[in-house]
Parts: sequence; C-alpha cells; structure tokens
Amino acid sequence: MKIGLIGTGLMGQALATHLLAENQPLMVFNRSPEKSEEFQERGAEVASSAQQLLEQCDICLLFLSDAEAIQMVLDSIEPAAFKDTLIIQMGTIAPEESRHFAEQVNNQKGRYLECPVLGSLPEARSGKLILMAGGSEKDFQTALPLLELIGKQPQHIGSVGQGATVKLAMNQLIAGLTASFALSLALVEKEGIETEQFMKIVRDSALYAPTFDKKLSRMLERDFDNPNFPTKHLAKDTRLFLSVAAELGLDTSALQGIETLLQKTLEMGLDNTDYSALMAAVSPRHK
Repeated sequence: MKIGLIGTGLMGQALATHLLAENQPLMVFNRSPEKSEEFQERGAEVASSAQQLLEQCDICLLFLSDAEAIQMVLDSIEPAAFKDTLIIQMGTIAPEESRHFAEQVNNQKGRYLECPVLGSLPEARSGKLILMAGGSEKDFQTALPLLELIGKQPQHIGSVGQGATVKLAMNQLIAGLTASFALSLALVEKEGIETEQFMKIVRDSALYAPTFDKKLSRMLERDFDNPNFPTKHLAKDTRLFLSVAAELGLDTSALQGIETLLQKTLEMGLDNTDYSALMAAVSPRHK
C-alpha cells in the first residue's frame, strides 16, 4: 500500500517524519515545493502535482490548513484520477464543508473519509494522535491499519461530518481552557501570589486540566516561540465553531469573548506563536 500526503506544514511534516520512521512507502506533495525537499532526502518520493500523487497512491492523506486550500487542491485534479483512491481529510473544517468534499470525491468515483486529529507535533511524530473518523464503515476499515500507525485506538464517530463536529468541539475546549487559565493566572500574578502555591491548589482540585501545566511556563515567561499549534489556527477554528454553532441556534456568548481575545492576540503580531500567547492579550507586560 502506497501512501500519499498532501500538505507538509507543521503537522504534515511531523506525520511524514513518523511514517518514514515506520518504513512506510510515502509520496508527498506541497504547493510550496521547498517544504517537501527534505523528505526526498529521507526516502520519500516527491510528486510534481496533486494529480500525480493521487494517480500513484492507494490512500491519500490531506493535511491542509482550511477548506479553501482543500478545494484548490481537489479542483486541480482531473476527475479520472480520483477513481478508487481513498482520500482521508485530516484538517479542521466545518461538518458541511466535509460533506461537500465527500460528495465531490464520491461523484468522481473516489472514496472519502474524514479523520481530523487531536494532538500536536510530539504526538504526530510518535504516532499518538487522537483520531476521530467520519465516513462509511468500509472506508474506515480500509484505512484502519494506517490510522493505527498514526494514533492509538482510532475512533469511528459516525457518518461524514460527525468526525469534523467532534474535532470542533474539542478545539473549542482548547480555546476555553486556555483563555480561562490565562485569566486566573494573570489575576494571581497581579496580586503577587506565589504561582506554585496557586498551582498546588489547582492540581489538587477537580478543576485541574493537564494543559495548564503544559502552558504554565510559556505563560509566566511570555515565551511563545516554536509553537506546536499556532495562535492563528486556534483563531480560525474558533471562528469556524462560532459559525457552525450559530447555524444550530447555540448561545456562543462566552466563546465570542474568547474570539475577541484571540483577535487581539493576532493584532499584537503573535499569529505564528504558540496559542498560549493568549496570556499576552489577557495581561500584557509593558516595558
């Protein structure tokens, strides 16, 4: 089975590194060719186009930033190239967008499975991502041996759109937990209370989430470089959640405030930094 990977951004690079370490035959394509060159040196084939990749691979992983990028790639491929190829869409997009891509691929006699991931670069490099698949049981079973290389115990959520829904729900929790922790930490910091004393109370309580300790030093030191998940992507996913939730009649007042905070973070020039940069927007340090 030959695997194709379209999209070698941060997560795509980490995933490609893992698949090559597992000795999987891999072909990669990125619209910016320089992002694929290093993988050729490691033994991957580099496709000259998305169409070439689809024609030569049994399974194609899409790891692109948003629905617009996915649409551009799919539209660049001749319909005949889709025949019998299983496309696994792994980015964070809206459920309706995923259903649209499924229809487009199926109409061209291809197969489509959504499988967004939860986790960041360390999990992608080690094959420990959390996978949430949506699509037919047959396509899930076809993909399962590969998915088990990428993550532990991949879950088949249901039909196309339902995996995307769960991924949005999880990313909303990322935004909510991070913003809430930043605000509490900033209050304690402003009042001169020992951070470790505060954290001991948090860790001993039912309120504790492991992400607090993962982001603690970044927030205290205002060190947001070398992100595993950039702020701009969390902002994009938050806006996506707001749009989907509004269509379903949900009250998103609390998340709207966090979206405003994320927008402030972007305006501070922190779009390509770790999303713990929310702390800088909550409590800027003036020189």
